[in-house]
Amino acid sequence: MAECRSALRRLSDNLAAAEGDVRSTAALDRSLSCHIKDLDVTFTGRLADGRIQVRDTVEGPPREKAEIRLAMTGDDLVALVDGDLNFAKAWASGRVRLEAGFRDLLKLRSLL
Repeated sequence: MAECRSALRRLSDNLAAAEGDVRSTAALDRSLSCHIKDLDVTFTGRLADGRIQVRDTVEGPPREKAEIRLAMTGDDLVALVDGDLNFAKAWASGRVRLEAGFRDLLKLRSLL
């Protein structure tokens, strides 16, 4: 779990350092959840001001429906952040699940 929290922190740092379209997309203000399926824990928080702010960790799937919802294994989260797993391919194959409103999905595609 500590490795997943660290990966989310590094992802947040990467978003904060981004420029152009990625930076404007990361500037969304949305609730966020990331369910780590193999650990059966969910990190909840916000994507705001270009950063991911993890506010809580709960056992099991998310209790409330966040505006942006991710689900994957802990190994896949670490591999994504480390650049060893391509997000678009992982999403297309079902290894990573991303759910959001249609407009947010259009904006988030620049992060892929």
